[in-house]
Amino acid sequence: MAAPALMNGPLEPIPNWTDDEKPSMPGSPSTPKHSSPIRAAYIAIAFLLGITGGLGNALVSANLQNIQGSLGLTPVEAAWLPAAYLMVNISTSLILFKFRQQFGLRLFAEIGLPMYVAATILHLFADSYATALLARAVSGFAGATISTLAIFYTLQAFPKARLGQGLVIGLGISQLATPLAWLLSPALLDLGEWRTLYFFESGLALCCLAAVVSLKLPPGIRIKVFEGRDFLTFALLAPALALIVAVLAQGRTQWWTAQPWMAGALIAAVVLLVAAVLVEHHRANPLIQTHWLGTASTIRFAIGAMGIRFLLSEQTYGATGLLRTLGMGPDQVQPLYAVMLIGLVVGIGTSALTFNQKSVIPQILSSVVLIAIGSFLDWNATSLTRPHDMFLSQFLISTAAGLFMGPLLLVGVMSALKKGPNYIVSFAVLFGVSQSIGGLAGPAIFGTFQQFREHEYSATINAGIDPTNPVVAQRLQIQGQVYGRVIADPVLRQTQGTALLAQTATREANVRAYNDVFLLNGILTLLLLSWSLFNVLRLVIQAKTNPPVATGPASGAAAPI
Repeated sequence: MAAPALMNGPLEPIPNWTDDEKPSMPGSPSTPKHSSPIRAAYIAIAFLLGITGGLGNALVSANLQNIQGSLGLTPVEAAWLPAAYLMVNISTSLILFKFRQQFGLRLFAEIGLPMYVAATILHLFADSYATALLARAVSGFAGATISTLAIFYTLQAFPKARLGQGLVIGLGISQLATPLAWLLSPALLDLGEWRTLYFFESGLALCCLAAVVSLKLPPGIRIKVFEGRDFLTFALLAPALALIVAVLAQGRTQWWTAQPWMAGALIAAVVLLVAAVLVEHHRANPLIQTHWLGTASTIRFAIGAMGIRFLLSEQTYGATGLLRTLGMGPDQVQPLYAVMLIGLVVGIGTSALTFNQKSVIPQILSSVVLIAIGSFLDWNATSLTRPHDMFLSQFLISTAAGLFMGPLLLVGVMSALKKGPNYIVSFAVLFGVSQSIGGLAGPAIFGTFQQFREHEYSATINAGIDPTNPVVAQRLQIQGQVYGRVIADPVLRQTQGTALLAQTATREANVRAYNDVFLLNGILTLLLLSWSLFNVLRLVIQAKTNPPVATGPASGAAAPI
């Protein structure tokens, strides 16, 4: 199927590129041959861009309690800070992809990077809550630009024959930001509280701007792609996605059924989404290919992509939440995040080294298996669990996170390119939304489940605490003796002992509830694995009975998911 956008022709003369140098599509840079030092410079800049682009939001998420205390925010107000970033970031691919196709990579970088620098510097003056929200929203838009540039710079460091490996590494670089944020935060906070975090991010942003100006990306092809209705679609989809993000981000904090605005937000999101689909469905040159998005293979891909990101929340919510509940501070969890960083590097490296069309399905399935093993290893946590007890499980889950991203993206890209280059916008939106929604839905749903289970366990444990029971009475006496040197009144001492016992009961209830989260995650992972294997088997049988259906990688693109 020909891409309508290409029918307009290039906006400027196309250089006499060889087949190896031609851009893969309009909006992408050309791929000329570079010397080894230039390739090394490109990959160094790619690491700088990728880590910087993801580090800002990771630093805010890792240090949200410190920022909340410094700005005097309530938990609800603090939850809006990372939400503001995602509410803007989730829909930017709708516009940015076509922007660089029509206006070129240079303008794309010259707008995106200064905007990111401005956002990080704005953080330094975020003395008010409104300024902090504005800074996070601007960072959400600019961060999408930085991440895209990081991938393009990575691809310049690889020859044309190894662009697949380059894509895996380019995608993986931004994933390193979260463990790095946890590793760097304690030292940065010791230097000057939360503002030091933003000083550090601002410095990285300025370094990115200097690096991109010093070593530019090769030129690409510019074509006219924007139409008036594109902006109508964006005006409908952007607020719809933002409303969904808002509900997922605030659901646990404000509680799902306690706030009427959440129901209104979801209803408005559905109305806007339906309106956007109706607009796009009847366009000659749609921004979003609704026919393709409605196919069975694309729906399977979306469910699988969202499902894997959802299951990875065992790490960001489950393991981290359990250790925080047990009183572990940032300094104590640093070794665990160092292990997570190593796991990510191992996963990304393994994926890049073994990356080819035949290994795509095994890599995705292997990542699901690793998540299941990690979840069941964490299932036996107790109140004595410490970060070193989770080294193996979190290493496996981090390896899975680094292993699945590249193959998953190749699956979707091949499926979209089979239809035509103009389907890439639809895939970019689908991929970004699935990862963002999956990453938000995991903590939201697991957190809700954990709270329900904690209340049930607390009720069960407290029901068994009978002061007339000799064992309980002895325990209360022991608990009260803790305050023997500071509280002379025996009645008050007994009251404090009772309160301490209640805290212990609450802690044990939370540990049991987190174990239920790990168990639930493991069960859901096994269900996703079974469903994926069923789809693989179905396509193998289909290929044997009708060989032309599976002639290329795109035909089996959605096989595992």
